[in-house]
Amino acid sequence: MSKLNETDIQGFVLRGYNLPVARYLFLHFEDAVRACKLIGRLLGEITTGQRWDGAKPQSTVNIAFTHRGLQRLELPDATLLSFPVEFQQGMRHRSEILGDAGVNAPERWDEVWRGDRVHAWLGINGLNAEALEARCAAILAILQQAAGASLLASQEASSVFIDGTATTKEHFGYTDGFGNPDYLGVDRNSQPGQGKLMPDGTWAPLATGELLLGYADEAGELPVAPVPHLFASNGTFMVYRKLHQNLATFRSYLEQQSTLYGGGKEKLAAKFIGRWRDGTPIELSPDGPDSAIAQDPKRSTNFTYGADAEGTRCPMGAHIRRVHPRDAFGFNGRLINRRRITRRGLPYGRFASEGEPVYDSDERGVIFMALNASISRQFEFVQQQWIQYGNDARLGNDKDMLLGNHGGHGRFMVQGDTSRTNPPFICSDLPDFVELRGGEYFFLPSITALGMIALGLVDPR
Repeated sequence: MSKLNETDIQGFVLRGYNLPVARYLFLHFEDAVRACKLIGRLLGEITTGQRWDGAKPQSTVNIAFTHRGLQRLELPDATLLSFPVEFQQGMRHRSEILGDAGVNAPERWDEVWRGDRVHAWLGINGLNAEALEARCAAILAILQQAAGASLLASQEASSVFIDGTATTKEHFGYTDGFGNPDYLGVDRNSQPGQGKLMPDGTWAPLATGELLLGYADEAGELPVAPVPHLFASNGTFMVYRKLHQNLATFRSYLEQQSTLYGGGKEKLAAKFIGRWRDGTPIELSPDGPDSAIAQDPKRSTNFTYGADAEGTRCPMGAHIRRVHPRDAFGFNGRLINRRRITRRGLPYGRFASEGEPVYDSDERGVIFMALNASISRQFEFVQQQWIQYGNDARLGNDKDMLLGNHGGHGRFMVQGDTSRTNPPFICSDLPDFVELRGGEYFFLPSITALGMIALGLVDPR
């Protein structure tokens, strides 16, 4: 296919900025006319997908809308009704489908997410704290002048800094950020293992329509998108979830279980996720971390599970095997090509090094954002079938070790083998390591679509 029009696509969609600090602003539109005027004012601020020549910018700005927000902007009914039903309903009303119950139930979410008051997300990323503050001040000045929206809440997020350097670690101590897919036409530094598995064992980019609306997906079809086509094209859907991490619970559970497990603490931690804490895949290095693999883009994501069908090296329930099963279900991996999502987001809260006292009540976790052309076929399927249910991995009702809603009753199996250092093991009475604090479904439009909204030119006829 020909190259994508990168100037029409928001940069947040095409590339992980890898800027270490961010602030997400949640807006409520007061009045349609003033709100549309505000979007017109913001249009010149939006970071597009155009390649950066040389250095990274000091900061970036991107925008997305909830269905309620698009209603408040008074888009035509025919357009509003043409959006996929899951986007129209919103995340809170899909809680049963997503398994967001118990501690994760919507009535326990942060105040801002309990109603339908969030109309837009403004994502501001910065190269450092000063750049972020300066850009936020400029954006807030525009909000104030246009008087088209009120700021309901904001969310700080930041890479974990260790000895003054930004890392890709998260609060449980694992190195993160390996798995984003390649898509046809999207210009990025690709790695073997990030696209789809081909019959000859190589990897190829996924169809563009798995990420962007207006393009064919892996089935050769156009994903369900709003009308008119010009309004939908080059846009995508974003899932926003605030995931609180119970670090005290995680550390004490790992400590306690590792006294019973023959392979030791770090191996058990690796079995939970499918990677050693430095990011080495246990499928490639089952006996210990290997920084040469973890830091080599040609190897760190270049593996399959077909030769490890019993989960001897990487347990069948390990987090990365569940959310990206590769060829674990047979058929050379073709069953999963329509379930892939692109992850964005950053940790939030203060990092606590090993041995430092921590409490579950401490405010820390991950802001998880997923981009996909179909929320139901991609994010919701993975959340429902692979995270909250284990049948596809032949694990019955067992939920994902890390993200599962366990309520103290979960179970995680380490298949292992007959060797002394890799014994089979069952972790029982799993607590909730991660709790949902709220979130929503957003539509991230193209630059053209933002212009259409600003000028009141969305016409479905």
